[in-house]
Amino acid sequence: MKVFLVLAHPESQSLNGSLATYAAKVLEDAGHEVKVSDLYAMKFKAVVDGDDFQEYNEQEKMKWADVLILHFPLWWYGMPAILKGWVDRVYAGGFAYWVGEYTPTHQSDRFGEGNMAGKRAMCMVTVGGKAENYSARGIAGPIDDLLWPINHGILYYPGYDVLPPFVTFDTFPGHVPPERWEKICADMKERLLTLDTTEPIAYRKQNFGDYTMPGLELKPGLEQPGETGFAIHTQKAPPANTAA
Repeated sequence: MKVFLVLAHPESQSLNGSLATYAAKVLEDAGHEVKVSDLYAMKFKAVVDGDDFQEYNEQEKMKWADVLILHFPLWWYGMPAILKGWVDRVYAGGFAYWVGEYTPTHQSDRFGEGNMAGKRAMCMVTVGGKAENYSARGIAGPIDDLLWPINHGILYYPGYDVLPPFVTFDTFPGHVPPERWEKICADMKERLLTLDTTEPIAYRKQNFGDYTMPGLELKPGLEQPGETGFAIHTQKAPPANTAA
């Protein structure tokens, strides 16, 4: 496979930088081709302006890759500003997605369709707080909800099959003891070596009957009983038949 890894952390010797270096080595040792964009090392221009709206070199890497990995620390409940700027300049109408033709049953090529359809993507994220802080009842909110704008709104929007994120919690102040480092690396290696077989998040596609047209609201009755929020936009497997 061809893997494009985008790193957003200012310190190359940080936990993020070290994990990104390790990830690239694991993939290369397994025979995959890897390209890395270290945005801070590149001094990536994150601000969109009229003279330099699109970043064509990064677009070429996206076209080249079978898998896109966004590797970043969770800062203030989101990605670092330089990575958001990368999205602003690399994603563009006609490239990362295609608006396409509007019909009564088809409202543009996005959310499961688009120019990245058939490719895979995932987030690798470090989080300072403990996993309990980001659980369903945690004070910071569920990590899946916090990553929803990225997984669904940035990766799924242009058509990527989005893999569950690899999240490393309890990383403050940015280093971990050797035994924990070994465990993180072992878990990361397992995820990296199954990029082609891991089941993607089952987001609902926009143009395949689950949403009203043109309002794009989920049709009644498709969610699970009592289900609300972002979760209603993810398909659930039907319950197993336990009848004798």
